[in-house]
Amino acid sequence: VFMLLSEYLSKKGGQVAMLMAMLMDYIPESIALGALFTTNKQSATLLAIFIGLQNLPEAFNSFIELNKNGIKARKLLFIFFLLGFSGIIGAASGLYFLSDLPQVTAHIMIFSSGGIIYLLFQDIAPGSHMKRSWLPALGATLGFAVGMIGEKLI
Repeated sequence: VFMLLSEYLSKKGGQVAMLMAMLMDYIPESIALGALFTTNKQSATLLAIFIGLQNLPEAFNSFIELNKNGIKARKLLFIFFLLGFSGIIGAASGLYFLSDLPQVTAHIMIFSSGGIIYLLFQDIAPGSHMKRSWLPALGATLGFAVGMIGEKLI
């Protein structure tokens, strides 16, 4: 699904392609996160931190690309402010409608994580190479290590 949406958006082009790619995983993540808060607050808190950390670079890249395409910074900040509410709405939906449906929540999380992995290898990993630099590889390794340590701490 993420591949098809990504291909569609890249063919369509325009100024919203990067923003839509960012939202493709943000909204399912938010829904699953809201549902998780009813069953395991510690895991949900850790997941919220990871989602926030993962979404910050995506939002920053979207902002830069949209700004380069002629959208003014002030307008972009307003759009991003409004889009932040989609995460709140998604989380509230998960909290109120999916709290008793852990299998549905699990499917949403798998869908979202698959999208993140696809976008990571499609967009981020190919462009992260620096000549004679070990920072991208170390950053990826440390990211996985933080995730595993966080999982063990809960």
